[in-house]
Amino acid sequence: MNESEAFHFPPELFGQLVDTIPLLCRSKRDVVLFFRGAGMPASMTVDTDEQLATDRSAINKYDIARTFLTALNEGGDRTLSMRRELLRRVVEFDDFSVCWPEKQNEAVGRVAQIQKTVNAKDTITRINLAHKQQTDAARAEREREQTAQRAERQKRKTAIVEAKTKLFGVFAEADAQRRGKQLEVALNALFAACGILVEEDVRRKGGDGVGVVEQIDGVIKIDNELLLVEIKWWSESIGYAEISPHISRLMLRAGVSGLFISNSDFTPSAIKVAEDFLNQRTLVLCTLQEIVALLEREGDLEDFIRKKITAARVNRLPLKKIL
Repeated sequence: MNESEAFHFPPELFGQLVDTIPLLCRSKRDVVLFFRGAGMPASMTVDTDEQLATDRSAINKYDIARTFLTALNEGGDRTLSMRRELLRRVVEFDDFSVCWPEKQNEAVGRVAQIQKTVNAKDTITRINLAHKQQTDAARAEREREQTAQRAERQKRKTAIVEAKTKLFGVFAEADAQRRGKQLEVALNALFAACGILVEEDVRRKGGDGVGVVEQIDGVIKIDNELLLVEIKWWSESIGYAEISPHISRLMLRAGVSGLFISNSDFTPSAIKVAEDFLNQRTLVLCTLQEIVALLEREGDLEDFIRKKITAARVNRLPLKKIL
């Protein structure tokens, strides 16, 4: 309940005011003045003023009170201060000598009823205010969370743009060896920006702790599933000989799948060995061209990889190109 709603005259109070205000005023003109004293402008009483001037018998004090109260209620926030002041004038009314003598006792009783109603309404208002404060606090917390989420999305978007720039910069590198390393770094940056990188450039040393016996370009997680990533920039198509070491790494680890990303395409023999390997484990083949196309259309990388995995498992297509 907002502040203006709390001070509208509800039906019960409205009816009590209609019955009470005429008792506090001896004449019809006094009723008009009672409302004017609460701040009601002449523009809102002009019709009644004209009617009283032309035919006083056509309207009574109760009609005037009802007409003015209706106008104040319908005025919304514009007449809020007038409603407050009018109610204050009624509940604090104590000079009943101005009332008609035969109506004084009834006026005292009517004012007492309104005081009781207002006190009850105030209690409800306080309860509603407490509820409003709780609601506002919950709304403020949601807004803080939404602001944090927007900031996180913007941070992620910026990171993706930076990773995209880094990836596209790889194409300008003339040295093949440096280009291959830069590609690995750029793709891992892209995975990290998209929130799916687990670890990059994993190196396993020999039993004596000396020398690297195995290197994995990266590890990502999609739907709680780990995928070992191999990244290659070769001028020739990737063949069986280049796929086999990655398959061996997968076989040495239980419950992991594989993702092989290449700048060049894959030979039929490489695709066949990946397809045969699907009987044991998931292996997805992906071209750099697909990823570039995804970035250019601002697609979702995680969803892209998820579709590639589905194509491999369901359709037995390790190289299902999504451009």
